[in-house]
Amino acid sequence: MSKNILVTGGAGFIGSNYLNYKSKQEDIKIVNLDKLTYAANVDNLQIANDCDYSFIKGDICDVSLVQKIFTEHKINEVVHFAAESHVDNSISNPGAFIDTNIVGTFNLLQAAYQSWMDSPNVFKKGLENSKFLHVSTDEVYGTLGETGLFTEQTAYAPNSPYSASKASSDMLVRSYFHTYGLPVVTTNCSNNYGPRQHNEKLIPTIIRKAVTEENIPIYGDGKNIRDWLYVLDHCKGIDLVLEKGRLGETYNIGGKNERENIHIAITICKILDRVQPLKNRKSYLDLITFVTDRPGHDFRYAIDASKIENELGWTAEENFESGIEKTIHWYLEKYNS
Repeated sequence: MSKNILVTGGAGFIGSNYLNYKSKQEDIKIVNLDKLTYAANVDNLQIANDCDYSFIKGDICDVSLVQKIFTEHKINEVVHFAAESHVDNSISNPGAFIDTNIVGTFNLLQAAYQSWMDSPNVFKKGLENSKFLHVSTDEVYGTLGETGLFTEQTAYAPNSPYSASKASSDMLVRSYFHTYGLPVVTTNCSNNYGPRQHNEKLIPTIIRKAVTEENIPIYGDGKNIRDWLYVLDHCKGIDLVLEKGRLGETYNIGGKNERENIHIAITICKILDRVQPLKNRKSYLDLITFVTDRPGHDFRYAIDASKIENELGWTAEENFESGIEKTIHWYLEKYNS
């Protein structure tokens, strides 16, 4: 069966990094469906020249468009990135998160079911090896105390409209496996960082504010902890789950790089002091400022990635120190140009 892959949200941060990586593989056709919201950028895409690639500007909430893509492009694999993902935006405008993350995911699942199957657990001829991979987040698990890790068995306890909408989409994906036998897999990842991330996110914000010599805003006391995953490591993990993951299963992908937010800011400032020192000989550290914490701010996320490591042989190639160096140099090239 030739692989005709629909990638949703492929002009976003993780999606574009995935497409740039995936497009180097042979004998695949890729269709990238992206709404091109503020968080997407087609300039992120560097598709391999010999890849059979199509871009469609459109919304996963558009039922007729989604069904048309499945039919016309004979889609037999889906990698579903498209999502509203910024927690602050979900607090001020939760409706967009319900529409895209829940309704949009339902539309894709329903189109896949109708395209690949005649009835529950009965595949159309030639589509028996189809697969739907849903990309989710560790935020569905809620928050951790000072110890412990999220595993695939951790109960869901989302604390923001964003994480609640992603938790809802995860449950829909699960239901289509158990009710219809739709061949699905889900990945839940820790915080991604690396090239092509939108300016609004923590690490690009720290770098951007520093190089423009503005105050670097850190929520609360900066003690909130995240597990950081270099985006290319995540993309390789997604691809491994797509190829070898057991149907109906969830795989947590994490970097084993827990860092406090204030540590992230200090690390970036110290690297910038070395690679692009300020002309006034002051340190970028002087720009760090603390701002009012956001409502419902989860204290700590950390993922146990032993399942994907043991079952599929995945391992993160970058630690935080190597990944943040690469990331800073990429953004310096962007902001200084």
